[in-house]
Amino acid sequence: MSAASTELPALTPREIAALVLSIALVPLNSTMLAVAIPTIAKDLSVATEALTQGLVASYLLVGIVLQSPGGKLGDGIGHGRALGLGQLVFAAGAIVGFAARTMLLLELSRGLMAAGGAVMVPSAFALVRSRAPEKAQARAFGAFGAVMGLAAAVGPLVGGEIVARLGWPYLFVVNAPPVLFAMLLARSSVKEPRRAMPRFDVLGSALLGVGLVLAVLGLRSQRWALVFAGVVVLVVFFGWERRAANPVIDPSLFRTRAFAAGVSVVGLQNLAMYALLFELPVLLSRAFGSDAKTSGRTLLALTLAMVAGSLSGSRLAARLGARGASLVGSMVALSGMLYVGWQTPSGASDLVPGLLLLGVGIGLSTPAVQTVSMAAVDRTKSGMAAGVSSTARYLGGVIGVGVVSTLLAGSVDPLAAHKTAAHVLAVVLLIAIVASAALPSPARET
Repeated sequence: MSAASTELPALTPREIAALVLSIALVPLNSTMLAVAIPTIAKDLSVATEALTQGLVASYLLVGIVLQSPGGKLGDGIGHGRALGLGQLVFAAGAIVGFAARTMLLLELSRGLMAAGGAVMVPSAFALVRSRAPEKAQARAFGAFGAVMGLAAAVGPLVGGEIVARLGWPYLFVVNAPPVLFAMLLARSSVKEPRRAMPRFDVLGSALLGVGLVLAVLGLRSQRWALVFAGVVVLVVFFGWERRAANPVIDPSLFRTRAFAAGVSVVGLQNLAMYALLFELPVLLSRAFGSDAKTSGRTLLALTLAMVAGSLSGSRLAARLGARGASLVGSMVALSGMLYVGWQTPSGASDLVPGLLLLGVGIGLSTPAVQTVSMAAVDRTKSGMAAGVSSTARYLGGVIGVGVVSTLLAGSVDPLAAHKTAAHVLAVVLLIAIVASAALPSPARET
C-alpha cells in the first residue's frame, strides 16, 4: 500500500450515506422519467419521438461524454470537492426542470442533471478507492451496484406515482431535496490535500466528446458512416492522449491487465443487459400483446436479481478472488442468456428463470471486477479510472441497444428475432468470460 493510502482517514457513516444517496439519484432519475414521456409530450404539444430523443438521448449522450472528464476533475480538485460540485449542478438541473415549460428548458435541465451525475458517480467510486479500507472496498462496490440497480428498478414505479398524484414537473424537483441533503451529509471535516489543478486537456476532451457522440448517434440511427467516423475520431483521440501532458484518459491505464480486463467485463455485461432490457418489451408486445406493466414486472426479475447478486458478490470475491468471482458470475449470466434464447416462450413468465440467472450472474461479478480494476490503478488516478469504467458501462448499454435495434429492424417474426438477439448476446457474455480469465488470481491480489 502506498503512502497515499494513509493520507486521509476512512469514510464516516455519514459520508457513506451521502455517496449512496448521490449515486442512487442518477439511475432513479433516468428510469422514472420514462413513464412520463407521453404525458409531457401531450402537455407541451410535441411529438413523443422528438421528446424521447431530446430528453432521453441527450441525457445519455451528455452522461457518456462527461464521465471521463468528470472523473479526471476529481483527481485535480479532490474527489470530495468534485462530488459537491456534481451535486450542486444536479440540483440546479432539477430546479430548472420543475420550472420548465418549453422543450429547450427541459433539455437544459436534463443536460445539467446528466453533467452533475457524470461527476458524482466517478467521484463516489474514487472516494471509496482512496478512503475505504481495502478489505471493505468490495463490499462498498457491491452495495453501490445493488443501490444503483434497485434505484433503476423502482424508478418507473416511483415515476408513475408522482405523475399520477402530483404531475410530471415534480419528477424533476423531487430530486432537489435528496441531493441537497446528500450535500449536507457529505460535508466533511477532512481537508483534502490541495493539488495544483493542471491545465485541462481541451483538445483531448473535444476529440473524446465528438468521437463518442458520432458513434452513439450512428448506432442509434443505424448510420454506419457516422459510427465509422466516430471510431476514427476516437483513434485520433487515443493517439493524442499518448502525447498529451495531462490526458483526460491516460492510455497507460490499459497497459495494466487487471484494469483493462475489468473495464472490458463491465462494458460487455452492460451491453448484454441493456440490449435485453430494450429487446424483451418489443418481443412481449409483438408476440404476446403484453402491455407495459407486464413488461415492467418481467424485467423486474432481472434488476432485483442483480441487486441480490451484488450484495453477495463481495463474499464470493473474498472466497474465490476477483478472477474466480467474475468467472462464476459471468458463467451464471451466460447460462441465463442461453435459457432466455434457446427456448420458444409461450408468455412472459417463461423468461423469468433466465432473467433471474442473468441478473444474479452480473451482480455476483460486479463487486470483484470493480474492486480489482480500481485497485490496479494508482490512487492519484482513481477518479480517471472510475470515469473510464462508468463510460464503459454507459457505452456498453448504448451499443447493446444499437445492436438489438439493428437485429429487430424489419423483422416480421418477433420470436426469430429474439432468438437471434439472444444468441448474439450469449457470444458477448462468452467474451466477458474470456476477459474475466485475464483478471488477477487470488495469489496476485494479496
